[in-house]
Amino acid sequence: MALHKDFPESPYAILDPAMRWFPADEALREISMEKLMPPLVSELRKKVKEWRDNGYLGATDTSRSLLNWWFKTPHLLPQADGTMTEFQYYFAQREALETIIYLYDVAGVQDKYDLMRFDSSKAVSTGMFDETWRRFVVKMATGAGKTKVLSLALAWSFYHKLYEPGSGLARNFLVIAPNIIVLDRIYKDFKGLGIFFEDPVIPDNGVDGRDWRDDFQLTVHRQDEVRITRPTGNIFLTNIHRVYAGDDIPASPDDEDTMEYFLGKRPSGATTDSKVDLGMIVRDIDELMVLNDEAHHIHDPRMAWFKSIEDIHNRLKQKGAALSLQVDVTATPKHNNGAIFVQTVADYPLVEAISQNVVKHPVLPDAPSRAKLVERQSAKYTEKYADYIHLGVIEWRKAYAEHEKLDKKAILFVMTDDTRNCDDVAAYLEGTYPDLQGAVLVIHTKNNGEISESTSGKNKEELDELRKQANEIDGLESPYKAIISVMVLKEGWDVRNVTTIVGLRPYSAKSNILPEQTLGRGLRKMYPGGMEEYVSVVGTNAFMDFVESIQAEGVVLERKPMGEGTEPKTPLVVEIDKENVKKDIEALDIEIPVLTPRVYREYKNLASLDVRALGHQRVVYRQFSEEEQREIVFKDITTGEVTHTTILDTAGIADYRSVIGYFAQTIMKDLRLVSGYDVLYGKVKAFVQEQLFDRPVELESPNTLRNLSELAATKTLIETFKKAINALTVQDKGDAEIRDTIKLRQTRPFVVKDQGYLIPKKSVFNRIIGDSQFELLFARFLEDCEDVISYAKNYLAVHFKLDYVNADGDISNYYPDFLVKLSDKNTVVVETKGQEDLDVPLKMQRLSQWCEDINRVQTDVKYDFVYVDQEGFDKYKPSSFGQLIDGFREYKEKI
Repeated sequence: MALHKDFPESPYAILDPAMRWFPADEALREISMEKLMPPLVSELRKKVKEWRDNGYLGATDTSRSLLNWWFKTPHLLPQADGTMTEFQYYFAQREALETIIYLYDVAGVQDKYDLMRFDSSKAVSTGMFDETWRRFVVKMATGAGKTKVLSLALAWSFYHKLYEPGSGLARNFLVIAPNIIVLDRIYKDFKGLGIFFEDPVIPDNGVDGRDWRDDFQLTVHRQDEVRITRPTGNIFLTNIHRVYAGDDIPASPDDEDTMEYFLGKRPSGATTDSKVDLGMIVRDIDELMVLNDEAHHIHDPRMAWFKSIEDIHNRLKQKGAALSLQVDVTATPKHNNGAIFVQTVADYPLVEAISQNVVKHPVLPDAPSRAKLVERQSAKYTEKYADYIHLGVIEWRKAYAEHEKLDKKAILFVMTDDTRNCDDVAAYLEGTYPDLQGAVLVIHTKNNGEISESTSGKNKEELDELRKQANEIDGLESPYKAIISVMVLKEGWDVRNVTTIVGLRPYSAKSNILPEQTLGRGLRKMYPGGMEEYVSVVGTNAFMDFVESIQAEGVVLERKPMGEGTEPKTPLVVEIDKENVKKDIEALDIEIPVLTPRVYREYKNLASLDVRALGHQRVVYRQFSEEEQREIVFKDITTGEVTHTTILDTAGIADYRSVIGYFAQTIMKDLRLVSGYDVLYGKVKAFVQEQLFDRPVELESPNTLRNLSELAATKTLIETFKKAINALTVQDKGDAEIRDTIKLRQTRPFVVKDQGYLIPKKSVFNRIIGDSQFELLFARFLEDCEDVISYAKNYLAVHFKLDYVNADGDISNYYPDFLVKLSDKNTVVVETKGQEDLDVPLKMQRLSQWCEDINRVQTDVKYDFVYVDQEGFDKYKPSSFGQLIDGFREYKEKI
């Protein structure tokens, strides 16, 4: 089934269960339901939505505090350039955490019998669960941020055990990676607890009365460096192949005989020097949670590592405890027969991730392009598949040229059927294509997708170097541009720059490889933001049939012309049009002086805020019934979404401090205040007590908190404070001076989402992108104006912005739409608008002020502005820029 027509484009939007992807009837005729949909997920999505809409009713205080902090509190994180950018978790990450917490806190799930209550298929039986402990599986498309889910689940368990009496969770964590590549990546995130503080995982001290940051005491132990120093607060980070429980483990039919340094060793029992003795760990601790990254490895009860986790659980049970929880995250939680693990509780399928541009879009050659490919009659592998290899190289070259403009390197990935042919292809590429000479990295993998040491005859040092080269191939300093492998690296090789995949081998059920794993190495995005990116997939008919089987899971595979003379499969690149010999870039360039900011915030003034003189309309204080006072829900004043819930304890006592803190934090986040919480908290407290209502109130009274949750009180409090704080702290210096100059020709290349654009003759840029149809029409008008020398769209990459005070009284940035050069002495800044909003007059006032300031501090160029509304433009149809300036006088006379 195609996605719902209203399926949101933003990965941050809350997804209604009714809009989620569901397999079409024709897919179900060919593939059974258990291979397409996790049986518990449909019912759980509905339950979790209802619970979310009710403000997480029934969750513990700790869980509710964390959920509100993570998903309902705006987070501003500092960037490398000194600016602050808002951070949000994807909804898929949010839903995964909400589901885990709902199952533990609200549904009280202890075992498989409790989980089976959510089975909507009526096909799940107890025999489908191998484990006897609590285990939740999260299915998330490759590149959707599984490590962030692990970090949130870990923090939740830690605080739940620390703060909630009787919690059955843990403050020790066994984090299991499937191989050393993944281990290195997780260690990089977890080292020094980096991910927990760089992402907003840990709430600020004081949130809901807790010292979250001070209390988060954890030590990361990496693989061979495990040292037990205390009974709680340990993160044991290990490779799955090194997990054992102190005894010899019998060989499994699925184990390989060959050594696997690259992906870690299978537990053998012969030596324990370089393994993690979990038996030893469990003897010293009484609580443990297991977190598995790329967890499709840990599904077979015959496998050694499954038995190890089972043994940990049994040893903890002997001590009167149990394994508190196992959380697995993977893109492909599937058994060898293709059935999805029944323990899967949350699902963000690839079809949804592609639709929301969280991952790249797979693109296949269209029918005419594919028809040109011939499998030649030859015993020599590279001669037989020369057409396919050549098409892959052509596509890669086009992508390479585009991405190179942005200081990114495109990677070619070729999959062959055995190691001899792997070497043959590598030699062929280096000998045939000069740009690949010395740039091909060969990785020999075995038939199950894991790196082989024996077949390549490499020693430990060489394999260490190979792993390093594979991990660093994205970097411009790496000499490699192509990777040749017997099999796709099944997981963990998380490079972002694979733009072209060439498959020269069929896949059989024996290999246990899934189409998503094949595509997975090319799915991760190269650029931040929501623009579309692409991975081109080329291959033999058998390979393409295998890739196309993913369409049963809703994935739409785009088909485009490929080969010489076709467009590159890359995002749109906007750059200075240096290659265009018809353009004189210097003559077309426009220079814009950068002034020092006029508007700033004076934080020290916050202390002088007088809550007795805020000029607000007092709110009527109502008397609510005891029943109405039991649950106190606060909603966002603009969206209506539940943002904070206070539940009275059994004695009927409510903690007003968390409510006052909630209001203080909301005001600070809305105004982007970076300091002053302690001052603001006291001001809000005094205001509520004496000024907000039509009478003084008792803060400890549940009735007061119930009154505060009413929209009238919430809105009055927040808007009154924002207005007063802005009036008090936002200052205008009254002058400005030139601190720098922007030259358009120095703008670095950047990517934009695929949208309408114009190829200009009068601009330094190669494309003028239109954020609206009117902008494209206006750009065409500028092209045709004989009195315009040059013009440009004011892209974000130009960095021309003006600080101004918006309609809410807050400091904001304004980016004008166009820059127009009429002569070397005359430049005009243009603002175009389809529909006017409240901020337009304020922006125009600031733009007028900027022109005055610029013209006062320099006289080389005169700067002017014009406001062009679409209605007037369509009506009067000016034929020159001079006519436009003369006719569009709005905001000239008003200001």
